[in-house]
Amino acid sequence: MNVTSVTDSTSKSTGNTTNTSSNTVDYNTFLQLLVAEMKNQDPTNPMDTSQYMSQFAQLSTVEQAMQTNAKLDALLSSQSLSQADSLIGKTVSFTDATGASFSGKVKSVSINNDGAVATLESGTKVAVGPGLTISQS
Repeated sequence: MNVTSVTDSTSKSTGNTTNTSSNTVDYNTFLQLLVAEMKNQDPTNPMDTSQYMSQFAQLSTVEQAMQTNAKLDALLSSQSLSQADSLIGKTVSFTDATGASFSGKVKSVSINNDGAVATLESGTKVAVGPGLTISQS
């Protein structure tokens, strides 16, 4: 049985816009593999039903963990946006890697994969994190 072809044909035939890696197995792919396994098993020595139940339980656990991670990511993004909103209009000061000190009023804040980045009225971009001092304007 060729696992790669099952994953590839599933990704192409469903037309989903989500990017799936060939290394991941989603619920539908798992079910297709399980059905293929059942069709191709030796009729004189069938697979034990407890093994099927064990595989379903493992899949369910992994799927629930993935859903929990997605919800935690959404919660963290929401929290980051709330914190970013509170920075706008405040004065921040920081020292860069060369030892130069800067200060300015926050004009906007953007959130990306690396965290929050504050843009000062002067156009200077500052990573929101350790070493940043925030004060009322």
